[in-house]
Amino acid sequence: MPQFLERFTQVSRTASGAGFWKGLLTAMIELGALLGALNQGWIADKISRKYSIIVAVVIFTIGSVLQTASISYAMLVVARLIGGVGIGMLSMVVPLYISEISPPEIRGALLVLEEFSIVTGIVIAFWITYGTQYIAGEWAWRLPFLLQLVPAIVLGLGILFLPFSPRWLVSRGQVDEALASLAKLRQLPASDERVVREWYEIRGEVQFHREMSVLRHPRLQGSSTISRVKLEFASWIDCFKRGCWRRTHIGMGLMFFQQFVGINALVSDCYDTKWGVLNLLQIYYSPTLFQTMGLDYNMQLIMSGVLNITQLVGVTSSIWTMDRFGRRPLLLWGSFFMTISHVVISILVGKFSHDWPSHRAEGWVSVAFLLLYMISFGASWGPVPWAMPSEIFPSSLRGKGVALSTASNWLNNFIIGLITPPLVQNTGFGAYTFFAVFCLLSFVWTFFFVPETNGRSLEDMDYVFKETTNEQEQARRRAIEHEINSGG
Repeated sequence: MPQFLERFTQVSRTASGAGFWKGLLTAMIELGALLGALNQGWIADKISRKYSIIVAVVIFTIGSVLQTASISYAMLVVARLIGGVGIGMLSMVVPLYISEISPPEIRGALLVLEEFSIVTGIVIAFWITYGTQYIAGEWAWRLPFLLQLVPAIVLGLGILFLPFSPRWLVSRGQVDEALASLAKLRQLPASDERVVREWYEIRGEVQFHREMSVLRHPRLQGSSTISRVKLEFASWIDCFKRGCWRRTHIGMGLMFFQQFVGINALVSDCYDTKWGVLNLLQIYYSPTLFQTMGLDYNMQLIMSGVLNITQLVGVTSSIWTMDRFGRRPLLLWGSFFMTISHVVISILVGKFSHDWPSHRAEGWVSVAFLLLYMISFGASWGPVPWAMPSEIFPSSLRGKGVALSTASNWLNNFIIGLITPPLVQNTGFGAYTFFAVFCLLSFVWTFFFVPETNGRSLEDMDYVFKETTNEQEQARRRAIEHEINSGG
């Protein structure tokens, strides 16, 4: 976008070190998101999931305002970092909040709705930015930055009308408020048997893990600031110990493979020299393919937008399939079709990329498998890795576990952003082979390690992961459940 490059000359094609300055702008969003995701865990535990969302919205709003008002490259870099912190915080706490307020039978569908909203926003943002290129002057790039404020303000105001997480309330000892919140969420009277039963289960699970924390860290239960800080660090370490390490492995592993199956090599906020550094989705592979097939630049962008829409179609299907078929089948079938897509594209690129104009049919077959890949990802590895981490961790470590999983996403996103451009440039079809291998590995890993959580309550996850194998722990859990059921 020429209007953008006139203001920020450091990223123009002719500028010295333009590649580094573009990369720095990319890294700032991801670095900020990584910091935001890691810190949102203790913030959400401290002030509630609800209020931590408001904090994240405020930070994101500050970043968006600064991006809109940027008058120098340095100001834009700082603004991107601040905005990234807000994005990382929201990416961690929103699925956590959704999972804690949802009934188990539709929890998957509600978590998919978040991914559906994200991809819908991506498609809308792409076409808005496509249109603003025709605006004369700097509003061509300032307007997309400014429009980011609209959904942020809606979220910040809307969350005020939603209840606190009943599981967070129980963890803070506010059991009566938790019952009222649960009844409001289920739209049933507080005396309803189903509400009371779920309330008992939440209290039992929270009490059990609180006692396990006391047993693990008996010397850190004091009220002093030093003791609380030490207990906070010990709780992070607990995510990698018996009783939780399998969940941490799965949460971080899902996010690792979500990036390494190649989605952000296909769809990424990379920085095209014509479009500048706006938050729009560009394609690493497809523009080259579309260009060599004789399509002009606008048509290349339109086809890139079509790829985004196919991802949205895939995500839409998972609203139904997530709770109908479960998480594991979606991941396995997604890995299978993504592997096939990468392999076919790799073969076609290896054989015909030297002369696409003479092999138009093969080129369009490659495009077809790009579309198949996007649908497969949208139906499986797009929504599931965001849904499962918020389901699988125990209440005492849920905030920290989801924070680690989300941080894994942003860290691996950053790595993919670094390695993909030289990989595509220097290896050609080797890039597709690289991601095909990881798609295959994701199938194998899912088959052996990922359990099914569909239809199970958050309080059932200890049994799903078979991490209450100690007979004393099982006996104590049963005793707590009996005490709560008897005492009310």
